[in-house]
Amino acid sequence: MASPRESKGSTKIAVPAPIEQKSKRTRNSTRPPPVPENGRKFDAQVFLDTIGEGRKALLFPKKQSIFAQGDPADAVFYLQTGKIRLTVVSKEGKEATIGILSDGSFFGEGSLAGQLLRMGTATAMTDCAVLRIEKRAMVDTLHRENTLSDLFVAFLLTRNIKYEEDLVDQLFNSSEKRLARVLLLLAHFGKEGKQEAVIPKMSQETLAEMIGTTRSRVSFFMNRFRKLGFIDYAGGPEGGLQVHSSLLNIVLHD
Repeated sequence: MASPRESKGSTKIAVPAPIEQKSKRTRNSTRPPPVPENGRKFDAQVFLDTIGEGRKALLFPKKQSIFAQGDPADAVFYLQTGKIRLTVVSKEGKEATIGILSDGSFFGEGSLAGQLLRMGTATAMTDCAVLRIEKRAMVDTLHRENTLSDLFVAFLLTRNIKYEEDLVDQLFNSSEKRLARVLLLLAHFGKEGKQEAVIPKMSQETLAEMIGTTRSRVSFFMNRFRKLGFIDYAGGPEGGLQVHSSLLNIVLHD
């Protein structure tokens, strides 16, 4: 993976390497974290503001690798904007997509649990703004800020529940329902009432990997969803994908 290059006073994307901006905040300027108003909702920005030194702002262009399978696991990452694809490759060379991350997601946190090498690869699906947080800085922050440490753990547990739901979905639901659920999740349906107008272009091969079926089955279901008015293509089949709430009918139908 190409090493990010530092950029002084510029935030333009440098292709193929990302732009790096060092934070001006130091540990001495760290402010006490406020207690969340709504229960234990995770406030990522407040958490990040407590880190101080040891974090770097990076911009990754579309298709750029953020880290690769087998790289040293020496940092945690936070996705500010964009979408990232997480994949793993078997010894036989077979690749599988294990997740698609959107704004506000931490990833690469395995380094905090003693992981020495990356177990998978993270690749930018769109232009992404990412914070790289050194392992030592992250650990120090978690030890120093007890309230935020609790919130960060809650954040990870919430995501773990989502992984469990994915497993149940994989074991017990049809491939058609699994595809509908993935599209709804990518469109952020049910996430604080928000939804994306258009999902960035994603190949049918990637969708097939995510739900454990063949590309031909994905193509069949996508055509069916389109004919039923559940989805639309933005700018033709090669553009993004518009997902409508009516797609919920597939997930909820027995």
